[in-house]
Amino acid sequence: MIIVVVGKERQDLVDAAGDGVEVRFVRQLDEADDVFGEMEAVIGRVPPSVLLKAPRLRWVHSPSAGVDADLSPEMLASPVVLTSSAGNGGIPLAEHSMLLMLMLNREVPRWMRAQADHRWERFTHGELAGLTVGIYGLGNSGLDLARKAQAFHMRVLGVRRRVEEPSPYVDLVCDFDQMLAESDFVVVTAPRTPSTAGRFDRDAFARMKSTAYFVCISRGGIADDDALLDALRDGQIAGAGLDAHGVEPLPPDSPFWSLPNVIVTPHNGATSDGTARRGAEIVRENLRRFVNGEVLHNLVDKTAGY
Repeated sequence: MIIVVVGKERQDLVDAAGDGVEVRFVRQLDEADDVFGEMEAVIGRVPPSVLLKAPRLRWVHSPSAGVDADLSPEMLASPVVLTSSAGNGGIPLAEHSMLLMLMLNREVPRWMRAQADHRWERFTHGELAGLTVGIYGLGNSGLDLARKAQAFHMRVLGVRRRVEEPSPYVDLVCDFDQMLAESDFVVVTAPRTPSTAGRFDRDAFARMKSTAYFVCISRGGIADDDALLDALRDGQIAGAGLDAHGVEPLPPDSPFWSLPNVIVTPHNGATSDGTARRGAEIVRENLRRFVNGEVLHNLVDKTAGY
């Protein structure tokens, strides 16, 4: 059995594969073109052209939690099993959501401007206690955010596709319209899929409170950027905290950079040592399971997109 790993050499993966399994480490997948016809698994992204050259390929593991970049038409049509690193960044993404909500609620940029000017400027700011957060997507990061938000004495609403699944720390699983109407913060933690892309359009922002904030920490493209810009400029919503963007890197001339009611971070919310450690644990365990013929973790529903 040949397994190709795109990335630096790791002894833990060799150990997880065990005896009799060749684990080849490459910087780019095309460096393994001599074994395309023999390899049975790839840990890393697989271009569509390689799928057509790998008749024995049975498993691909994506290094990302979101797999929208992996789901080419060729992958969708292929019998190859796809797994993801979902859950590796749930904790820091929930922390980042809380950070952005606190910064917006307390007008932290105002303090930062005063500090830069050496001005002692005190003002009456908000607090999260008693406010309502609506979480769009109750996966790993969404549920962890719900737990953290309740610790801040917030009411938590949630929207999820599988309403029958348990939703701990969520006060109410509701429909999209109710979440928009009642939330003081709307936080997007869902993956980008055919059903979520563009979900936050002009109509959605018009149905939010004028005092509400929009926060996106999962994937760009779930919000229509033009609709979001107009909502921010026209005062339909109070502001936004954006870690995920429709175009990345965010272009230097993007209006989002300079809007006074927007906080921009560079899709950096889950870039932590803990995310890397949890991702490595997921890969190692799935490799062991694959070699031993066991059911894999984080199986992707290609139709649903996650």
